[in-house]
Amino acid sequence: MIKDTKLYSILNFKCPYCHLGDFFVAHPYNLMRTGDLHDRCSECNGRYTIEPGFYYGAMYVSYGMGVALAVSIWVAYLVLAPDAAIPWIIGTVAVAMVAVGPLFYALSKIIWANMFLDFENPTGAHRSMD
Repeated sequence: MIKDTKLYSILNFKCPYCHLGDFFVAHPYNLMRTGDLHDRCSECNGRYTIEPGFYYGAMYVSYGMGVALAVSIWVAYLVLAPDAAIPWIIGTVAVAMVAVGPLFYALSKIIWANMFLDFENPTGAHRSMD
């Protein structure tokens, strides 16, 4: 996989600017530190939080991933076990959501960061619109 792509940064939890430094303090399943970010990249010194509340928008990304997972499980049950009871399907969706919750939380943050942080502006300074 090419290191200069946003996909590399997302899948490896690397800096959205340089794709080298670590984005998170710990692994997503370290529940004491889930979602904790470094303040700056250890490689390029890029700021990860450019304004207060920047990562609130990541909730929309997480919601989309959760809906995609729930619909996928529902369709899989309809195709593979069409006679399955509704409580089993709902239970499976609930267990899956709890199991992947920390991963979706981390992925939503790194996806959000890669959508809005770019290599040309690693300090997060405001640019003039000339």
